Amino acid sequence: MEDRAEKFVGKADKWAIEIGIIGKEGCGCTIRDKRKQHREMEFTLEIFLAAFILLVALAFYYEHPKAEIPREVDQPIKLYILHYVVNFAFGLGRILEKLGICKEVYLIRTFLYGIPPWKDNANLFIEDLKFAKVSVRVYHPKVPSAGRRRGVLYLHGGIGQIGSISMYERVCRFIARRSNSVVVCVGYRLAPEHPYPTQFLDCLTATVHFMTTAEDYGVDPTRIIICGDSSGGTLAAAVCQTLVSRTDLPKARAQILLYPFLQAVDFNLPSYQQNGSVPFLLKKRTITLGMQYLSQDLSLMKGILEGSHVPEDLKLKFSKWLSPDNIPMEFKIRGYKPPASATYSEELYTLAKQVFETTFSPLLAEDAIVRQLPETFILTCEYDVIRDDGLLYKKRLEDNGIPVTWYHLEDGFHGALFLIDYGYISFPCGKRAMENVVNFIKDL
Repeated sequence: MEDRAEKFVGKADKWAIEIGIIGKEGCGCTIRDKRKQHREMEFTLEIFLAAFILLVALAFYYEHPKAEIPREVDQPIKLYILHYVVNFAFGLGRILEKLGICKEVYLIRTFLYGIPPWKDNANLFIEDLKFAKVSVRVYHPKVPSAGRRRGVLYLHGGIGQIGSISMYERVCRFIARRSNSVVVCVGYRLAPEHPYPTQFLDCLTATVHFMTTAEDYGVDPTRIIICGDSSGGTLAAAVCQTLVSRTDLPKARAQILLYPFLQAVDFNLPSYQQNGSVPFLLKKRTITLGMQYLSQDLSLMKGILEGSHVPEDLKLKFSKWLSPDNIPMEFKIRGYKPPASATYSEELYTLAKQVFETTFSPLLAEDAIVRQLPETFILTCEYDVIRDDGLLYKKRLEDNGIPVTWYHLEDGFHGALFLIDYGYISFPCGKRAMENVVNFIKDL
């Protein structure tokens, strides 16, 4: 019996040397020695698991306590669970960055990359291309068309750092399939590797290329729609504003802004006060990601939240566009308290000057630009921290004679559209919103 055991130990030693678990000096151990080594390995594994569990607990601690889920929101329990998962990713990313393992934004990108659709979409022909060196994915309906189709340029969200074509695969397929339009999703380069305003410039480049080559894709160049969600809505609004001065291009047929971020002047509007802790876009996370997008120090956050970065002359100028008085009373019922006047800091203004550029804050564009914009669809969500950006832009457009179709999700929240066609984790409010978007496109 002992001879057999020794032979087994000898074979185990040989295998362990081959895969590098032990060196040659570890050969010839007795069965008792082997058992001791196994116990030591088990103990090491237990320590590793305990450390990992602690890391998970710390990740939850970092982010989860800061959120609240309104009862009136669409499927609050599901939102609570998803919020927990997303916040774990943010918390874990922050911890790994502090440990010097990887940057937080890289982990978030990996986590939110998107699960490929599991259904074979026989109704679309999909191809990856380059529009003047900018990556795009084009979705062509396979159904024959009597004439040239509408074209929809989709600029994804992610505050210039997170989104991707793959993340928005389901959204773009849905629009192309339901509206019978050619959809182009723009894969603009991301910060921090490619600093602001690279994202805007890539989107503008792809848009100009599409407008000048639309017929090659079976698209009527006079029926091109520019669409974006969240910070993609920022980009869509900024691109449309830039195009009004381009006489060498056909005019955009319409712009679609889905819960867009449109200004970085006032972070104390009613929606910021009411929804500052509502997932997925928390108030402090909005400012944090915005500062990272602009490669600014996060120490500026407190002053910007208070409004200390805005000089008096700009406050006076912007007040006619950003005043809470321009927001209907029905959106103040859940609570609004006018903030105390902030002490102006010239140093903070100098450091944060980029936030006043219309490529970052399109709501600050002059009336001469706004009155030339195309017909517009705006989606707002009641439980969205940037709800009031959309409401204020709606008023500006209407005041300048621009036709606006507005759809408000009374049970909606920021990010609901992104989860469309994800099966159980999708939200009915997101489906309703997308159906309204599709109906708007089909009427153009």
